[in-house]
Amino acid sequence: MTEARFEDHMSDADALMWNIEKDPLLRSTIVAVLTLDRSPSWSMLRDRVERSTWFIPRMRQRVVTPLLRLGPPHWSADPNFDLSYHLHRVRAPIPGDFDDVLELARTATMAGFDRARPLWEFTLIEGLQGGRAALMVKVHHSMTDGIGGLKILMMMLDLEREPAAGATPEPDPEPLETVTPMSLVLPALSHRRRRVAGIARRAVTDGRRGVGRVLADPVGTTANAVRVVRSVAEYLAPATTPRSPIMRERTLSRGLATFDVPLDQLKAAAKSCGGSLNDAFVAGIVGGLARYHELHGEPVDDLRMVMPISVRVEGDSLGGNHFTPARFLVPVAVKDPAERITAVGERCRWIRDEPAVSLTDPLAAILNQLPTALTTSFFGAMLKGGDFVASNIPGAPVPVYLAGAKLDAMYAFSPLSGTAANVTLVSHCGTCCIGVNTDSVAIPDLDQLMGDLDAGFAEILALA
Repeated sequence: MTEARFEDHMSDADALMWNIEKDPLLRSTIVAVLTLDRSPSWSMLRDRVERSTWFIPRMRQRVVTPLLRLGPPHWSADPNFDLSYHLHRVRAPIPGDFDDVLELARTATMAGFDRARPLWEFTLIEGLQGGRAALMVKVHHSMTDGIGGLKILMMMLDLEREPAAGATPEPDPEPLETVTPMSLVLPALSHRRRRVAGIARRAVTDGRRGVGRVLADPVGTTANAVRVVRSVAEYLAPATTPRSPIMRERTLSRGLATFDVPLDQLKAAAKSCGGSLNDAFVAGIVGGLARYHELHGEPVDDLRMVMPISVRVEGDSLGGNHFTPARFLVPVAVKDPAERITAVGERCRWIRDEPAVSLTDPLAAILNQLPTALTTSFFGAMLKGGDFVASNIPGAPVPVYLAGAKLDAMYAFSPLSGTAANVTLVSHCGTCCIGVNTDSVAIPDLDQLMGDLDAGFAEILALA
């Protein structure tokens, strides 16, 4: 285990995510459930988590905002850090089946965090059928994104059930900085001056380059500028009305479910028609949602999907988020599964090439200058017109262990971000572990939706 690199303050995009929680519907709470083949050693688990809090500074830090919001929120050591507040141990009610675990997770997704403490909680759930157990992980999205979160989690896991003595290094604790809203005022002002100076320098440099490009290719340069403006306008355009005629309510009630898909088979299905794993994954979701709408007598041609596009590169810190939430319409009325994969893939690749994708942080910086209530209203309008979120996160390709227990599966229930449903795939040891988080008022018949999703993926897998 090596110490991870984390920034001292939030990026503009993270600060935006943090600030818009003024609207509870836009909370960024992530809950994951790790199923284990047996109960891990409680003493070993406590020791492992305690060690991890020193290697992963964010686990001992809380958020402090500068006075008058003069700068971005800052990560500060929690002077009252108490491991027992963040790490819990409970016993599942009889009969101890997986539905009991999902009910605990459902409750966790609906509860916000205490903002005066570090933004994470682990709960060991014992007493499951067959002597099994589960670990429920709850973190705030401002701590890290899905890929970063998986990397952080891997720092707590072993590649053997019983690792050799000394395999886990001893931490060398260094005191973390404790700051206050008042103490951050001068650093915030300095940070703002540096940002303004940096933007000015880049503007001059880009301006000189732009003049050169205009002189060399006036038509092409103008066309590119128009494309950037159009892309940003579409990115920021409010979409307050969902495309779905039935999944329209937005509440704080949640419903959770899971299902598994063979990873190799889903890859083979995608390859059969020249698509990617993500293309086949989204096509399976779209096929299921098409069936769901037809069942309710409201067939649709398209739905608005929100897809996190990773912009993480080598060397980025594990803390914070490195993705862009792209919104775009996906075709739903395509009956043939192979054609559906192709159509979905074309849309996904088109949105990845949009100029606004690379401008997320500058756009977030602008939105953060607005009053919080206005920012929340504006960004909420952008998100609440979405119908569903689809996210694909690569997990562990080999067996991993936690305090002597083998991790069998991992399901992530990612935030709805103002939509009716979030479907998240985490690949683990040859299996696509898919977690479904829904607004239970927008989708009151979750069992029906799960049956339709199962049928939608069956069509895709048949291509393999």
